[in-house]
Amino acid sequence: MNHSLQIEVSPEDRAASVNAFLGRVVSHTNARAGRGDAIDVRNPSTCEVIGDIPNQGAEGVATAVKRADEALRDWSALLPRERGAMMMRWHRLIIDNTDDLAALMTLEQGKPVADAKGEIAYAASFIEWYAEEGSRLYADTIPSHLPGKSMHVVQQPVGLVGAITPWNFPSAMLTRKAAAALAAGCPVVSIPSKVTPFSALALEMLAWQAGIPEAVFQVVTGHGRELVAELCQHTAVRAVSYTGSTEVGRDIMAQCAATVKRVSLELGGHAPFIVFKDADFEAAVQGAIAAKYQTGGQDCLAANRIYVARDIYERFVTRFSEEAGKLVVGDGFGEGVDIGPLATAATLTKAIEHVQDACTKGARLTCGSDRAEQGGFFFQPTVLADVTPDMKITREETFGPVAALIPFDDEDAVIAAANDTEYGLVAYAYTRDAARVQTLPSKLEYGMVAINTPKLTGAPIPFGGVKQSGNGREGSRLGILEFTEPQYVCTQA
Repeated sequence: MNHSLQIEVSPEDRAASVNAFLGRVVSHTNARAGRGDAIDVRNPSTCEVIGDIPNQGAEGVATAVKRADEALRDWSALLPRERGAMMMRWHRLIIDNTDDLAALMTLEQGKPVADAKGEIAYAASFIEWYAEEGSRLYADTIPSHLPGKSMHVVQQPVGLVGAITPWNFPSAMLTRKAAAALAAGCPVVSIPSKVTPFSALALEMLAWQAGIPEAVFQVVTGHGRELVAELCQHTAVRAVSYTGSTEVGRDIMAQCAATVKRVSLELGGHAPFIVFKDADFEAAVQGAIAAKYQTGGQDCLAANRIYVARDIYERFVTRFSEEAGKLVVGDGFGEGVDIGPLATAATLTKAIEHVQDACTKGARLTCGSDRAEQGGFFFQPTVLADVTPDMKITREETFGPVAALIPFDDEDAVIAAANDTEYGLVAYAYTRDAARVQTLPSKLEYGMVAINTPKLTGAPIPFGGVKQSGNGREGSRLGILEFTEPQYVCTQA
């Protein structure tokens, strides 16, 4: 069954343009063979069906893989600048369609449209970066240890790449993987979340329009478990890149073991945010608000545990709660909205459970509650003070707009608490102590550390974690190496 797409946007004079773009995406989606059963896609703000996607199933993945494998030789044989030229056209089309791509994201994911526009710019930046980086995969010459022989190492494409992407950043997580793989000479078969498939399908449509061969970049839609299993077991797929939960990441790694695939994983986070007593107090408050509530807390970088020096703790609780209380919850298209609805019922349920568990065990609720007045998937920005280690929120990633504030007495104790987790994606700290700025990062068991800032991402940086937050890196010069294999060549002179 097909449903017509409907959208209400502000200002009114943009509605026709947005609907026309969405219509193009739906037509692009419906044109593919083997639609199978339809899967409804809903607006989390209203829970209304906005359209449907085909459940292409394992057969759809197998077909896409076959096409991509046949295209591998021709795509990898192109000069890097030839691949880069197509990617730059893709980049330009994304920039030119920013408003419509952002509106589509808000419609299916719920985030405020201003945040969605920021993500589109972020997504496009990876394409631009890797369109240029592909020409910098230089060979290394090895001083020969054998008489009369020359030796060098070149980076060869790893082969066909499977990209599995989440619903919280449906555009940026796709381009961060696909752009690096394409630039390296690898075709990509992508599986987006069925919660936010239209963002991925729109990017596929624009990539094809830019001249990237259809077989080289393909999006397959359906129920994730079935699609991912086929992707992981297929022998033609040589690398799998996944962003999502640690639990699923472990399963993907296990499934890929039988065919010894390259696996890169960007998994869960449980970020500590440490405020030392010498910090710029107001900067720390604003930084913690940004680090906690960006994307409504539905972000692996979100600050889950906010540790504050006891000397300034009560003052911080008061100011942080004041600022959290000012955040506006509403439909992503609404004027001045800071936080849209949570994207799924499961995300809402977990946020409620964490608040109720903490309050039952003695936490102070200083802002918010376990719901929002709008009902549905909306959830108020919530602040819990005096959080203790026995509460769920200190052990689990919340993935919602719930902040946990915890006092600490000394540096050693807070570092031990910050590291006491299976996760290791990002840690934040605010301090004006020059010596601490230099020594603290090495004491924190995290792949990324941000000092005196909540903002640290971008195409040039190596994004990734340690421990059970994943392996490998995305972005930067390291990201493209996830999709290459070093080949050593020895030549008799």
